[in-house]
Amino acid sequence: MESYPSYIAGQDAPVDKWLYAIDASSIFDDAFGAIRLKRDLAKGAEPDPTDARIVGRVALSTTEQTLEALRAARAAQPEWGAWSLERRLEFGARVHQRIKDRSDEFVEVLIAEGHPRRLAQWEVAGVIQCSSPETFAANARMMEHRERIGDREIRLVRKGDGVVCLSPPQNAAASNSMLGVHALAAGNSLVVKAPRSAPYGVAWAWRELVASVLEEMDAPKGVLSIVSGVPKVLLDQWLASDDVDDIFFFGSSERGIEIGKRCVEAGKKPVLELAGNDGVLVWRDADLDNAALAISECFYGSSQICMVPKYVIAHPEIADELVERLVKLVADIRPGRPGDPDVLLSPVLRTGDFSAVLDEAVADGAVLVSGGHRIAEDGTRDSSGVFLEPTLLRVDGYERAEKTRAVREETFYPLLAIVVPEQAGPEQAGPQQTGSGQTDEAAFDEALRFMNANPYGLRNSLWSENAELVERFCARLDNGGILKVNDSHLGFVPGIPSHGGNGLSGGPFGEANFPMLRTSHLQAVSIATNVTPRARVFESALPPADSAAGGAR
Repeated sequence: MESYPSYIAGQDAPVDKWLYAIDASSIFDDAFGAIRLKRDLAKGAEPDPTDARIVGRVALSTTEQTLEALRAARAAQPEWGAWSLERRLEFGARVHQRIKDRSDEFVEVLIAEGHPRRLAQWEVAGVIQCSSPETFAANARMMEHRERIGDREIRLVRKGDGVVCLSPPQNAAASNSMLGVHALAAGNSLVVKAPRSAPYGVAWAWRELVASVLEEMDAPKGVLSIVSGVPKVLLDQWLASDDVDDIFFFGSSERGIEIGKRCVEAGKKPVLELAGNDGVLVWRDADLDNAALAISECFYGSSQICMVPKYVIAHPEIADELVERLVKLVADIRPGRPGDPDVLLSPVLRTGDFSAVLDEAVADGAVLVSGGHRIAEDGTRDSSGVFLEPTLLRVDGYERAEKTRAVREETFYPLLAIVVPEQAGPEQAGPQQTGSGQTDEAAFDEALRFMNANPYGLRNSLWSENAELVERFCARLDNGGILKVNDSHLGFVPGIPSHGGNGLSGGPFGEANFPMLRTSHLQAVSIATNVTPRARVFESALPPADSAAGGAR
């Protein structure tokens, strides 16, 4: 059993109370026994070191420890920020290599927390991709620019904001928390919160993969602290502290937008990673086999991931074929234990919300294509099962779709709405017309209008072989931090951000999120050579007064 005390200013802090991580697979063997064990340990029972169900433990930080973490972060930041960008990028490169070297262990930690093996592998692959040399190189190009203009050297330099506090999501805390590595590379000190509900993965990743590198590089003590505590207490502490500059928050849109307001009121910069309602547009010339594969990523982890597809717009001419392919694909998506390599579905807690949204959609005219039931571990339908069938819903027409919650709101359960624009006219469509008589261009623009009206804005995808429409999609779809074309919707790409979005996905300051940029600020520098200050105060780029224009009038 691994034990991780709070990590404050480069050392373990005294422990008053432990939070225990129980192997998620043990719940399938004996749910009541696992719950009883966790409850007894929380009450202070001594753990049995031979009990394989106990994966590890993480200290619950005291109020004084979490305050000390902030003070230590503030004290360490000036020295850390003074390290050259090249040296901090070396830190990022070392962390990247450490993650690669221990990727198998990382996967097993996530499985123990309940992540299906294939999903855990995707998460770790994403962490590796997002810390790749290509990604850090892209960031480095935007962190500093120098050029000579006349008799001045001009520098545009981004500098770390100071102290960043990071609160990761409960559903994928460890992998998402690793975005904090980029905040460190920007020159910030960092305080990472390990959620009480899933503290082990965060503590393991930061102690084993990041803190160890900082110690090897002799980074200033206090540049990284890892704490765990009551969310509201920690947030209030961060907002009230003069030792905090940025709050990097993952969570629901409702809570996140409110936290963003409080940050601004308190003079803190909010960096928000919130809910998603990603769309996929499949045009009539799309590679339907690959499009269906990308769309089926919706059901990874039972759709309890913000950046999976949540709705599809299918061109009427190929909608039936696409639905047919999806029905076949989702039939093979299985529930089961986290360690099973063939399992993609996770248990779902919000089954009541799923049923309510599905029933409402069907009552309003949507068609249930497949799924819709609770299922047991073996995939059989079971009214008390903890899993849900991957569910496909067809919604005909934009007007109906705009009123359907299953389309317009984030669905954090395995429900995918397929919107099919109506074919309103009986006329025969020509080669450049849809069944409604619209030109391809007009129909495409209507799809973009629908996607741009989405209040969420994480990712959006297009499947089309038409180069002009691809360019139109990229130029006119403003919604979304990331656009993908003819590619995996969920996959990570080196050199571009993995996270970030606008609207309810990132708040009013939301955009594609390179944390090195989001947790830093731009500073302009001018270094002059042979310049006379008084003369230069009044110099102008305009022609002199006695020019050919005839002077001043």
